[in-house]
Amino acid sequence: MDEGRERDGHRQDGGADGTRTCLDRRHFLGAAAAGATGLATVLVAGCDSSGQHAGASPRPNASSSAGEARAAADAERARPGSPDWRIRSQGPSEAVQGYTDKVSVVPGEEFGLHVSSTAPGFRVSAYRVGWYGGAQARLVWRSDRVAGEHQPPPQLVSGTRSVRADWRRTLGVRTEGWPAGAYLLRLDAENGHQRYVPLVVRSESASGTTLLMHAPATWQAYNAWGGYSLYQGEDGAYTTRSLAVGFDRPYDLNGAEKFMVYERAAVVLAERLGIPLAYTTGLDIHSAPSVLHGATTAVSLGHDEYWTAEQRRHVTRARDAGTNLVFLGANTCFRRVRVEPGPSGTARTVVCYKTAYQDDPDFANHHGLPTQDFRQPPAADPESSLTGVFYEGYPTDAPYVVHSADHWLFEGTGVKKGDSFKHLVGVEYDRVTPGAPTPAPLEILAHSPLDCKGRSSHSDSAYYTVPSGAGVFASGTMRWVEGLTAGTRDGGRDHGMDARTRAFVTRTTENLLRGFATGPAAKARPVPRDNVRRVYAT
Repeated sequence: MDEGRERDGHRQDGGADGTRTCLDRRHFLGAAAAGATGLATVLVAGCDSSGQHAGASPRPNASSSAGEARAAADAERARPGSPDWRIRSQGPSEAVQGYTDKVSVVPGEEFGLHVSSTAPGFRVSAYRVGWYGGAQARLVWRSDRVAGEHQPPPQLVSGTRSVRADWRRTLGVRTEGWPAGAYLLRLDAENGHQRYVPLVVRSESASGTTLLMHAPATWQAYNAWGGYSLYQGEDGAYTTRSLAVGFDRPYDLNGAEKFMVYERAAVVLAERLGIPLAYTTGLDIHSAPSVLHGATTAVSLGHDEYWTAEQRRHVTRARDAGTNLVFLGANTCFRRVRVEPGPSGTARTVVCYKTAYQDDPDFANHHGLPTQDFRQPPAADPESSLTGVFYEGYPTDAPYVVHSADHWLFEGTGVKKGDSFKHLVGVEYDRVTPGAPTPAPLEILAHSPLDCKGRSSHSDSAYYTVPSGAGVFASGTMRWVEGLTAGTRDGGRDHGMDARTRAFVTRTTENLLRGFATGPAAKARPVPRDNVRRVYAT
């Protein structure tokens, strides 16, 4: 939604009028109908868990078979992990912080790291996120000592109110020997404080694999580093928000908050299963959709709100060619954005004018689509035609209630119709909405009553298939990935969810990923029992 900033699992501040409200689906349905150079370059080799250089892990190339991809995944998963990957002391933001000049790289590609620190020196440790026998990350590389430098304050770009750090490049890092995956670069300053910088080492092909799609456009939309985000300005007001946000600045908080809360646990689970995996970002799918070709499944993780029109089109085409889709969050594909260059390269700026879309020069000059909610006119295209569910509101906190207990996704969970799991629905939610564009046949798997700012509604988990055989699952809740760590040391935002909920979410997600990893779901699994009319007739 336009109106808030999410912090600690909850959005802060209010709407343009200073209030917080649930979205009115009737309003949106009506609108949709109406709209029918650096100090150092580091040559990198792999590391074992002690940080010493080791040989590169095997990885599949574009022509690898699924069997080769599985062998590579097994070899990587068997390597020793590094349980000390977590930050011990975040400290003040000025202590140490940084950003990369590329959101993602292919293995072997160099990226630049821009760091500011009040400490005399620091080191960089690159951890690949995975299972690794429960350690959940592996140290792939560690830098030598790098001299610290307190870099200049951020600059505010007039017009769009974009914040840029524009710091000097501190070091260049080559990624020879880094397997494709999700990485946390941990900055370890000599003042004892630490910060993460996220990086995706992307796969060049996902043929025969499950493709994990990370969401840096959404990370950046919520990033308030320098006082501005797509939600609010330095004064906390929606009216002074950024109209475009750039990657040439650090992320706020621990440096990787959105990845840590909404994505990391799903990566760990997928790696533990041993299914062939590939990695990319939504921005890469926007510009290079060939990575989707032949993928068995594409997975959108826990909070994936901001998509370009091109990304959506490419993912839809993949579905229609037989690639299964998984949406593990809510509020997915809700905002239409545009990407533009920045000081350090292409696709470094995310543009989203939202309610001020008519002020966007690109739209005003008839060159592009409005950068606003997908469902809004003048180019209404509700997300439900892809996800099967329709974003409805925020905030809520409600039990998740099972409806189709005998569905194959719930095998081994022991659930019965009406069983519930406290707090699993929240903080934002989606539902199946009769009247919105919705694929069929579609089966509602969970139908969870809730209250959103005094209004009664439901959150739905849904499953549908298309003629290509692809299956599509949407959880309908933003807490699904958080549920994977409920009650553990990493479940700091589990919102009261317990071990029982963790077991249910884990087993269901395992069933989902394993079932989809074999190919188009409709060719091996029962077709959905379309129950939308029956469920919403009551």
